[in-house]
Amino acid sequence: MTGPELKQLRADLSDALERKLTAADMAKLCGLPEKGGADTIRRWEVSGPTPAATRVLRVLAMASERYPILEKFDIFDRHDVREEDRPAKRAAFREQMRDEVRRRLG
Repeated sequence: MTGPELKQLRADLSDALERKLTAADMAKLCGLPEKGGADTIRRWEVSGPTPAATRVLRVLAMASERYPILEKFDIFDRHDVREEDRPAKRAAFREQMRDEVRRRLG
């Protein structure tokens, strides 16, 4: 993930949650310390996050419709899920991810 991609992710998650996420919010999502975490996010928005933070952010990005559901989470396209049920199940999953982001934000 590049710096501009991280910056775009913050905007996309803000849209998905219907509230503007700050650098401090993103730091909390990445598990960074409260002191200095927002500064780290601002630096990462230029240079890109660490690989560990990128892994966390790629999972949380699924809260937004703008990001694909990662293959290991995609249980919706299996043969045992009726095709007409898939959109509702995907929407429920995205809402679950938004709830997880909200929970992490406190």
